[in-house]
Amino acid sequence: MLGAFQNSGRITIEKDAGDRAGLKMTGGEIIVQGSVGDETGAQMKDGFVFVRGHAGKATGASMQGGTIVIQGNTGNEVGRGMIGGKIIVSGSCPPPGEGAEVRSIESSEIDQLSEHLEPLGFYIDSDALVIVPNEEGPPLAELPEYSISEGFERITLVPSARERLSLHSKIDNGMPIYPAGQDENQLTAPLPWIIETETLQNKSGRHLDIQPGLVKTQPRANDLLLISEDNLLEAAGLIGNCSGMVLDLREMPAINDAEIEAILVSLYSRMSDDSLVFLKDSVSRVEHLFRLVVDLDLDGALVDVASVGGSLAPAALPRIGLVSQAMNIPKQGRRILLELDETPSAEDLIIAISAGCTGVVAPPPSDDVESGLIWLDGTIKGWMLELGISELNQLTRRNLRALDHDTAAISGLRLIGYDRPLPMWLKN
Repeated sequence: MLGAFQNSGRITIEKDAGDRAGLKMTGGEIIVQGSVGDETGAQMKDGFVFVRGHAGKATGASMQGGTIVIQGNTGNEVGRGMIGGKIIVSGSCPPPGEGAEVRSIESSEIDQLSEHLEPLGFYIDSDALVIVPNEEGPPLAELPEYSISEGFERITLVPSARERLSLHSKIDNGMPIYPAGQDENQLTAPLPWIIETETLQNKSGRHLDIQPGLVKTQPRANDLLLISEDNLLEAAGLIGNCSGMVLDLREMPAINDAEIEAILVSLYSRMSDDSLVFLKDSVSRVEHLFRLVVDLDLDGALVDVASVGGSLAPAALPRIGLVSQAMNIPKQGRRILLELDETPSAEDLIIAISAGCTGVVAPPPSDDVESGLIWLDGTIKGWMLELGISELNQLTRRNLRALDHDTAAISGLRLIGYDRPLPMWLKN
């Protein structure tokens, strides 16, 4: 991933580079004196890549703009799926991939390339080949949408065996998030809700000032920074100003474990030692998400309940719980946050915590955020008095009941009135 996402400047490497050099670059230059691996310049939008040696397969795959020059040979599937830009090969070049075609280089193109290459002591032969998009273009994939078709409306809360607390009881409805394996340097959330929005810098209030957010830009000291492909370069300059980061794997290219670790290392090397590091992905990939969190020794995971085709939020609870238990996530001190796509109610927050999550990440209301926080604070405390608990960590799945048979079947919760799970869950 040499120079991946680069948008300006020049990178020069005197020997060989690995796979995905110049991945998704949008500007600048990359000069490789040796050879490169597969997918060089894949999905690039602009910029210039020069390789003195050979290149692997799928060079310039899905590229949209920019120029790639290979003086040596290339592997198969050159330019596969490209819709813009050009790839120039001086050496041996197999037939291009789907969506691309090959032609001879033109004298005007040689003159243009000379401006880049002559100062470096290189040149392009007149018999070089040029790979460009063909007129038909490649078939474009239409990715499915992620959504939540049903929330926690069909789950209710019950006191279990606890007595109701008196109105003057001391209630703690805060959500401390500790770095894994530590019992200090926590991120403190007065409510178990991290507000997901572009930024909270332009909003203020007694409750809002101390409630953490998950933001994309302008983080406050108590915010987490959400990092995706869109703000990855900007994040490098912001990451030291907040409490931690969440790397969104859904909004990154399809990268392997080693590449994920490389991105994380480059980012958290700019953070303080007690900063939080989370990974985010869909509930449909929760096994892979939790495995990465454990293998990379991160602080926790943000699980997006939305999935392709529309998910039922109650169905996410047993899947998250079973995988978490199998990987021993809670006992390792790692945290699980649940992402919803609408402003949460007090019941949503309590249900998520009862199911074993630390809290909820969700967008704020469209009107007065401060008033919403005040209302949630009072409503959560009222529920805690009724449930007979003084701290949120006293909540368990025993406080949850399914209101109908279908919800009990997909969630594994006890059906209201029966007070026991359905038979298919009792067998497990």
